[in-house]
Amino acid sequence: MPKARSAPDVWLIGSIALILTIGLIMVYSASAVRAFQDFGDKFYFVKRQTLFAALGIGAMVFTANTDYHVWKKYAKPLLLICFALLVLVLIPGIGTWRGGARSWLGIGSFGIQPSEFMKLGMILFLAKMLSDNQQRVTLFTKGLLPPLALMGTAFGLIMLQPDLGTGSVMMGASLIVLFVAGAQMKHLGGLAAIGLVGMVGLILAAPYRLARITSFMDPWSDPLGSGYQIIQSLYAIAPGGLVGLGLGMSRQKYSYLPEPQTDFIFSILAEELGFIGGSLLILLFLILIWRGMRAAIYAPDTFGSLLAAGITGIVAVQVLINIGVVIGLMPVTGITLPLVSYGGSSLTLLLTALGILLNLSRYSR
Repeated sequence: MPKARSAPDVWLIGSIALILTIGLIMVYSASAVRAFQDFGDKFYFVKRQTLFAALGIGAMVFTANTDYHVWKKYAKPLLLICFALLVLVLIPGIGTWRGGARSWLGIGSFGIQPSEFMKLGMILFLAKMLSDNQQRVTLFTKGLLPPLALMGTAFGLIMLQPDLGTGSVMMGASLIVLFVAGAQMKHLGGLAAIGLVGMVGLILAAPYRLARITSFMDPWSDPLGSGYQIIQSLYAIAPGGLVGLGLGMSRQKYSYLPEPQTDFIFSILAEELGFIGGSLLILLFLILIWRGMRAAIYAPDTFGSLLAAGITGIVAVQVLINIGVVIGLMPVTGITLPLVSYGGSSLTLLLTALGILLNLSRYSR
């Protein structure tokens, strides 16, 4: 195995550090009102987020200094563990309900989301599987169907929780890996058509999803029901203008916008820091994605290239969906903003994955 040729990518480190710092500041600003109201401590959420950030940074330092080839050996057992966790979370008495989904394992307020583990576990295994059988990926039955079956099984288990948002991110990032591996566009196009039909079926099967679609098209048709979140999100973004109302000065976080520290934290950021603040954060994400794709392009082997593309894809797809939702371009799906939104499992796992990406950047040709 080749030795690291250089220090980790400073652009990548810088963008991660700045986004994480902005995230901690915004978690405090967005959650202070609710934290004081519910727990009598305005620092409740940011203290927990800081703890998980510290754990995540520790994990990121470890993975950044661990040769990425190691993960190829453990990809299969890690995927099996992820599948086992997805099954466990569905068992009554073991999985716990939060936010209308049985997607958590844990005790009390501390828990983990197995679906978050699956996002990374699936990318690791696909990178191994496709790099070992790179010539087969152009064949539908022998090359493309086996990974699709795995992806579909994982997506089905996630949807039983149900968690369409996380399932969509996993599928989106996995399809990016398939594309980079050399899957034929005619095959992917056909799958996209089938997936669209399946998505319509999932929407029609659950009334609340159909309500989200109709509210996306016309949120004012049900302003106190299915359209409430997007209306309040737009009410937060619009007054922000160019420079915002000022850090900590949001009005929508006063119990108007539900969960302002998680799915709609970008709305609060835009309200307080304006167009300039929102654009700066998007620019930092673009730098992270650019450097991640650069690591994928210049990786010394196929496994590294697919792994870097998949990890970068997780970030890109999640950012696209989250910001698309809060500005009204997509239906509400319940997706957090990477490194910014409050959430222990997602933050820790993403920092762990980004550590692998940092290690990959050391091997760039």
